[in-house]
Amino acid sequence: MGWLVDTHCHLNLDAYQNDLAETLQRAWETGLERILIPGIDIPTSRAALQICDRHPNLYAAVGVHPGDASSWQADSLSILRDLAAHPKVVAIGEIGLDFYRDRSPRPVQREVFRAQLELAAELNLPVVLHNRESLDELWAELVNWQEQLARSGSPLAAHPGVLHSFDGDLPSALRAANRGFAIGISGPITFKNALARQQVAAGLPLDHLLIETDAPYLTPHPYRGRRNEPAYVARVADKLAELHQQPKEAIQRATWNNAVQLFHWGATI
Repeated sequence: MGWLVDTHCHLNLDAYQNDLAETLQRAWETGLERILIPGIDIPTSRAALQICDRHPNLYAAVGVHPGDASSWQADSLSILRDLAAHPKVVAIGEIGLDFYRDRSPRPVQREVFRAQLELAAELNLPVVLHNRESLDELWAELVNWQEQLARSGSPLAAHPGVLHSFDGDLPSALRAANRGFAIGISGPITFKNALARQQVAAGLPLDHLLIETDAPYLTPHPYRGRRNEPAYVARVADKLAELHQQPKEAIQRATWNNAVQLFHWGATI
């Protein structure tokens, strides 16, 4: 049995519509044992659950991405609440702020983000966080939310979520880790010129790291230019082992246990 996990993989997108079975078979052949499929809106959250129903090693997060915040309707929160009752849902996500593309107005992004943070607190589910050029404002929202969790005695305050595909600097990553947030490491860590991402990954303790593909995006070396897929998470793990000067097995074990601690989807090893 392998201990690889992919904690962020969009198998619910059209990119896998024609070859999902083959994509998953390649993933299992690498030793991959768990995949988290995050929603980016209501339809893709539903699609994630439909896929998870057919495969025992797949789990879901449900949520509305900041780029899709304009799709938010009066009943969106209640729909997400109902979807989150599914036994395969282990997080609320992918949620956050995106001031790079600005596909939704920033006030709408903030409103939708806050509503979903409140839902996560209500349901005691961690959050899968998206950030593009909005880290300062995102962090202010998260600190306020986490402090409310702590005041209410919520166990979620200790391990509240993951900053997925983190692209900030090491001090920001350490600040998040010190508050119990996991840091998601993805394919760009394998790029020769990705020195800042490599510094973050090398400078953080292993017990704060998760590995992910963000497939079909962010394909790692040596597969750049192709569609990303969950089997390639092994390349992320290999690079992390190199940076930490640890055996591959130690990286897989640590990131497996971190995922279990956050998502409660199996046993530690």
